[in-house]
Amino acid sequence: MSDSPPSKLDFDVIVIGAGVSGINAAYRIQQRLPDKTYTILESRDTIGGTWDLWRYPGIRSDSDVFTFSFAWNPWPEPTTLASGEEFRKYLTQSVELAGIDEHIQFKQQVFSANWVSLGRYWEITVRDKDVGDAHQQGQEALQVFRSRFIFLGTGYYDYEEPFQTLIPGLDQFEGKLIRPQFWPAEYDFADKEMVIIGSGATATSILPAVAKQVKHVTLVQRSPTWYVFATQHSKLASFLAAILPTRIACRINRYRRLAQAHFLVCLAKYAPRIASAILRRRTLKELPEGVSWEEHFQPRYNPWEQRLCVVLDGDFFQALRSGKASVVTDSIETVTKDGVKMVSGHQVSADVIVAATGFKLKFGGNIRFSLDNVEVDATKKFAWKASMLQDVPNLVFSFGYQNAAWTLGADCAAEVLIRLMRQLEKQGVSMATPRLDPKDAQMEPKPMFSLKATYLKHMVELFPRGGSGQWRPRSNYMADFWSSKWGDMKTDLVVE
Repeated sequence: MSDSPPSKLDFDVIVIGAGVSGINAAYRIQQRLPDKTYTILESRDTIGGTWDLWRYPGIRSDSDVFTFSFAWNPWPEPTTLASGEEFRKYLTQSVELAGIDEHIQFKQQVFSANWVSLGRYWEITVRDKDVGDAHQQGQEALQVFRSRFIFLGTGYYDYEEPFQTLIPGLDQFEGKLIRPQFWPAEYDFADKEMVIIGSGATATSILPAVAKQVKHVTLVQRSPTWYVFATQHSKLASFLAAILPTRIACRINRYRRLAQAHFLVCLAKYAPRIASAILRRRTLKELPEGVSWEEHFQPRYNPWEQRLCVVLDGDFFQALRSGKASVVTDSIETVTKDGVKMVSGHQVSADVIVAATGFKLKFGGNIRFSLDNVEVDATKKFAWKASMLQDVPNLVFSFGYQNAAWTLGADCAAEVLIRLMRQLEKQGVSMATPRLDPKDAQMEPKPMFSLKATYLKHMVELFPRGGSGQWRPRSNYMADFWSSKWGDMKTDLVVE
C-alpha cells in the first residue's frame, strides 16, 4: 500500500466501538493480518456497548448464546441463553484472552471521518472525554487519527436517546416512568403496581424478572406477539458437555443451533400455517386457566414477520400462572395520574410505568462522514454485501440479523474487511469503492431490516438501502457466510 507514506498513517485500521462487533473485528484483524496495526476507539469507559449500557431486570441474549458468542471463543457452558451480567463477563474474558484490551482507547468519542483522496486515507476526528470534561465553558480536546480503513462496530442503537412512542396522556402520570435502556439501578420496585407497555423481547424478559417483587405487574399490549420456548439446560447440550472436550461440545452446539434457527426461519417463510400451529400449540400448554389465546396471544402476523420472543423455561407464563402478572390486550385511550385507561374503559392501576415500546436506532453512531469534506448521506446509499457504502472507499460497517444472532452478521462484515485488505495488498493498490453499475440505476431499494416491528417502520429510512445481487441485504446467514468467505469480491467494486 504505497500511495501514502507510512508516517502519515497512525493505524492501518481504526475500529470504532468496543462492543460485540468491534471486538470480533479486532480479533479477525490480528489473527488474519498480523502485520497490520489497529486500534479500537470507544466512547465510553468500558467495553460491551449495549451489553454494558442496558441494565434492566431480566436482560439476556434473545438469541441462543452458542451463536451469539464469538466463533473463536465458544461459549463454555451448556446453557442456552446468557444473562446480561454473564455476557459482560464473557466479553471481558474474550478481550483479555486475545490481548485485544491492549488496543482499546476509552472515552474517545468519534465526531467525524473524512476521506482524503490525495493520500487515500481516513482522517478521524475524536474528542478525548477525559480532557474535554476537565475544560470549562464547553472547550473540547480534539485530536485526529489517520488510517487506511475504518471498521464501524457502532451497532444500530441510539445509546443517548430513547425511542419516544406517542402514548396519550403520559405527561399526566404522577408515578415513576422508566425507559428500559435507562433503568435506574437504585429504584426499588418492591410492592409496586407496575405496568409494562409493549410486547417485544424487552417486555417479555422484564415481566418474569420483576414479578416476584412487585405487588402486581401488568403487560399492556396493543397486539400479541409470537413466543418460542427455550430450555436453559437442554439434555443434549448437557450430554455433549459431559462426554466431549468443552471446545468440541460448544462447536457442535453452535452448529446445531444454527441449523435449528435456519430451519425455523425457513418453516415460517415457506409454511407459515405449520409454523403458526406449532407455536400456538406450545403456547396453549402454558396458559393459565381462563386466559384466552385468541384475545391475548394470537398475533396478527405470521411467525418471523416480527422477531419471536424467547421464553426461557416457561418463566413468562409461570409469572402469569402465579397471579402476580397479567396481560391486557387493548389500545391505550390515555395514561392517567395513577394508571392507564384502555379504549374499552378498563383501568389498569400503576405506581410505575415501563415504556418497553422499542429503541431508537441510528446508523454509524451519529458520526459525520465525508469525502474530501463533502458530506455523505448514508441514507441515500446502497449497501454492498451489507457491509460497505456505495461510493465510499475503505469503510466497512457491521450489520447483523433480526432473525438470528447479531454476532453472525458482524463476523460476515469482518470477513469482508479481511478479504478486502488482502485483495488490495495483493494487487498493489490501496483503495476500494463500491459503485453501482449503470444497469442497476433503477434497482428497487429494499430496507436493511426484514422484520415489520412497529418501531422499525419509522427507522428504516435512517439506514442505507439494500437491493439485489451484491447489494442484497442480510437475510440468510448461511448464504451471507458463503458470500463473505468465498463469494464474489469484484463485481461492483472499483479498486485503484
